Amino acid sequence: MQIRDAAPEDWPRIWPFWHRIVAAAETYSWDPDTPEEQARALWMHPVKRVFVAEEDTGSGPAGRRIVGSAYLTPNYGGPAARIANAGFMVDPDHTGRGIGRALAEHVLAEARADGYRGMVFNAVVETNPAVGLWTSLGFTVLGTVPRAFDHPRHGPVGLHIMYRSLEDEPR
Repeated sequence: MQIRDAAPEDWPRIWPFWHRIVAAAETYSWDPDTPEEQARALWMHPVKRVFVAEEDTGSGPAGRRIVGSAYLTPNYGGPAARIANAGFMVDPDHTGRGIGRALAEHVLAEARADGYRGMVFNAVVETNPAVGLWTSLGFTVLGTVPRAFDHPRHGPVGLHIMYRSLEDEPR
C-alpha cells in the first residue's frame, strides 16, 4: 500500500466509498443525501491537504486501487490556526487491514511536519469503531455532546470531541 497526495482526478475513485459511508449515516454528520459535487467540494476543498491510500491490483501500470482517503486542514483560523483537523475514510470493502491506522499515522506525521501543535476531532460518533483507533494513537476525549447524533441503529448517541498534542512528538 502506498499513501500519496491526492490529485483532482482521484475523486471519481474516492466518491463511491465516500458516498457509501456518508449515506450509511453511522459515522459522519454530513447529510446522507449529499450530492456528488457538494461532496467533492467538502472533501477536496482547496484549503485541505488530501491523501489517498492505494494498493496494487496486479493489473499493470493502471492497476492501482484507492482503498482510503484522508484530509488535513486547520481546525480554526487566525491565532489558533496551528490546531489541525482531519477526516478519514476507508472503503468498507477493505476495512480491518490497517489502512485507517496507516492513513492516521501518515496524516499525523504530515501535520507535525506542517507545524501543527495539536489535532482535534470535533464530532466523533461515540459508537464509531474508530474511537479505539484514535485512543490507541494518543487522542483523548475532551468531552461528549450527549444524544447529538441520530444513529440509524442505536438511536441518539453522543459526539466526542477528541484531541491529541503533536508537540511532544519528534519531528
